[in-house]
Amino acid sequence: MRASVRERYGIQTSLIYQLSPSSVSTLTMITYAPSCHAVAKSKDSTARNSLALRGRTSQRERSMVVTGMSSTLPIFLTGLCFLLLKPTCCSGSSILVVPVDGSHWINMEVILRELHSRGHNITVLRSAHSWYIPSNSSLYTAINVSMLEDETNKDFYNDMLRNVAECRRSLTFIRSFCQQHLLTSMLANGHKILARSAATMLDDNVFMKKLQDSKFDLMLTDPALTLGVILGSYLKLPMVFNVRWINNGEGHFAVAPSPVSYVPVSGSELHDQMDFQERTKNMLHYLYSVVEQDFIINPMYSDLLQRHFPPGTDLLSLERSADIWLLRADFVFEFPRPTMPNVVYIGGFQCKMSRPLPAELEAFMQSSGEHGVVVMSLGTIVSALPRDTTEAMAAAFAQLPQKVVWRFSGKEPSSLGNNTLLVKWLPQNDILGHPKTRAFVAHGGTNGMYEAIYHGVPVLGLPLLFDQFDNVLRLKVRGAARVVEVKSLTKENFLEALKDILETPSYRNNIKHLSELHRDRPMSPMDTAIFWIEYVIRNKGAAHLQPASFSLPWYSYFCLDVAVLIMALVGALVWASVLVCRVLCCRRFRSKIKAE
Repeated sequence: MRASVRERYGIQTSLIYQLSPSSVSTLTMITYAPSCHAVAKSKDSTARNSLALRGRTSQRERSMVVTGMSSTLPIFLTGLCFLLLKPTCCSGSSILVVPVDGSHWINMEVILRELHSRGHNITVLRSAHSWYIPSNSSLYTAINVSMLEDETNKDFYNDMLRNVAECRRSLTFIRSFCQQHLLTSMLANGHKILARSAATMLDDNVFMKKLQDSKFDLMLTDPALTLGVILGSYLKLPMVFNVRWINNGEGHFAVAPSPVSYVPVSGSELHDQMDFQERTKNMLHYLYSVVEQDFIINPMYSDLLQRHFPPGTDLLSLERSADIWLLRADFVFEFPRPTMPNVVYIGGFQCKMSRPLPAELEAFMQSSGEHGVVVMSLGTIVSALPRDTTEAMAAAFAQLPQKVVWRFSGKEPSSLGNNTLLVKWLPQNDILGHPKTRAFVAHGGTNGMYEAIYHGVPVLGLPLLFDQFDNVLRLKVRGAARVVEVKSLTKENFLEALKDILETPSYRNNIKHLSELHRDRPMSPMDTAIFWIEYVIRNKGAAHLQPASFSLPWYSYFCLDVAVLIMALVGALVWASVLVCRVLCCRRFRSKIKAE
């Protein structure tokens, strides 16, 4: 292929193979669109194409094809030159990345791979005790620092799972507040560690001098880890967030108008159609998050920010200074809500067409026959469920005609059936895209939910922690999922839910429709993310997209001062009117007395 192109056109084909997939697609369109248009105008194009496919093209038709290809050569060369000579002001830019570990790293790594393929130089600031972020990588240069040392033990999350399970036994109205309290306790501990880590770095003049001398063009970070926000602001770098969560909740609530009358607060387990009681609950959750931000989180950073930033700086103002928020959300999944011009939606950007499975796993999938396979995974944080729960699930799986692939760690359940394969790791995106996959039993993590939507696989949700309860609720409201509470899971109710998901066509039909909506867009989420990252690099920021609302005090934002003025004027007018009426009445009364 390369030799023939070089011989015919004298082109350095190594350059062609360095083009990004989007550039290759553009080049293909530039090259062949005119010839396709010409063929479409021909009356006998269908017959000619059919003959060509069957290998019976006539000599006249072959000459027409050759002529058409020759006529497109100038267009091909023009398009190629355009792509190869296009401005490369941000190619080879230097990007500093501060990621979050765990499943958040999976998201960030996908973006880093694409940025690396486009020639950018990437430096990753990682914890020396990181679970998933490797210190040696062909994608980036790693800077190892000491942070989050108190949470490197994954048993921390298993302990929290047990505490959340206890909260779930409370009354429906208050259990979400119980979970929020647990999360606040965890956040308080985490922010203490982060504040110490940030102070250590900013006070280390040698370390900061090295970072400043590196002359980075951009800070790319996940603001769930406040260290990246603080470091990027201190270095005065243009900043892009790869974000779903900030320090005290869902990212929208920091950057966009969020009317609590129809926008559910994270952790509330509510949807956008709320009655009076639900709106009351939503408002209480919102007030809780405000108190958490102002009185628990901000004080932990106050000393650090006073020493290194201008007066009046707080954590929220640093977050709002980000140029672009790449929000891992899509309104196919999220409820409709107000937004801002510097918020870009890239939900599902990590999803892609499935690749072939490993031979052993593929053989297992094919052995399922017409019944297909149920896939189960509980993500990257929680290593194991309670023993009685796993036994009940294994017993339920054993009664299905489907095969089951279960990502599992720990002691094998005694009730495990012959139809169930236990694996320590599975290629989740690839197996969800397999034609034999019939259902996905998941904990409700964002990555898994978008992969299920992308591939059109109905979900049986087993939410465990954090936003997972809200995530599975969103699919349940859209008729694409069912939810089973781990606290009350039995063999019988789990089996009933499995059969319902597998045998009721509406679940698959609804999620197939969501998949179609999710894919029907002018630009892929990944291309969108890369465009806006490079946009910020090219333009050294995107301050023109930041609304003035960020600099307004709360009373000005809600126009309360204007409302007070209007009320005062109205009150003064009423008072003056009453006074005039009293004066006139008094005069008439006195005149009447004098007349008498």
